[in-house]
Amino acid sequence: MESKGSILIKLLLLFQLSILCLSQQQDFDFFYLVQQWPGSFCDSKKSCCYPTTGKPAADFGIHGLWPNYKDGTYPSNCDPNSPFDQSQISDLTSSLQKNWPTLACPSGDGIQFWTHEWEKHGTCSESSLKQHDYFETTLNLKQKSNLLEALTSAGIQADGNSYSLSSIKEAIEKGVGFTPFIQCNVDSSGNSQLYQVYLCVDTSGSNFIQCPVFPHGKCGSQIEFPTF
Repeated sequence: MESKGSILIKLLLLFQLSILCLSQQQDFDFFYLVQQWPGSFCDSKKSCCYPTTGKPAADFGIHGLWPNYKDGTYPSNCDPNSPFDQSQISDLTSSLQKNWPTLACPSGDGIQFWTHEWEKHGTCSESSLKQHDYFETTLNLKQKSNLLEALTSAGIQADGNSYSLSSIKEAIEKGVGFTPFIQCNVDSSGNSQLYQVYLCVDTSGSNFIQCPVFPHGKCGSQIEFPTF
């Protein structure tokens, strides 16, 4: 028969283990799927790196799938014991380079960018999505939203011309079915440019939803859609 002391020690160890597990479990209310127009980034930064396969096609790239709270904050860097493992997504590499390219030097193959995204944001969604699922789900959501088709179908082209903010939002809402948040970049001439589009996703990463809260920031009434 175990002594009261050994039973107490075991109970304390179980309690500490449960606290550790709870501290690693990050709850969140929804995801932001953030898609970036590379033309705006390259126009402002004046220096871009592309995947080893070359410059990607002119299309919205994935900036991230970010777990978020309804108060507008988000968990970050949640699990230091879950580092990015390239081998887990080897079957997705070509799709990632096409759809989730890094546009920031010095890494042109995407690994540095994907590492950052997984370790900063992806680890916060481990209760729903493991590493492979996180990237595969995000790729599927990007394809499902098809922002460029939604815009071009409404006559909004990446031709360097300016379009109204309302027309851009309406085109995406018509194409996707949900209201987006539009983030703008300001170029050296002071023009407001279409930069990033936020769409909200449920906690399973499966379906778009109406955003419970939008990020801070605003665009001008007229937005340039830069070429790429």
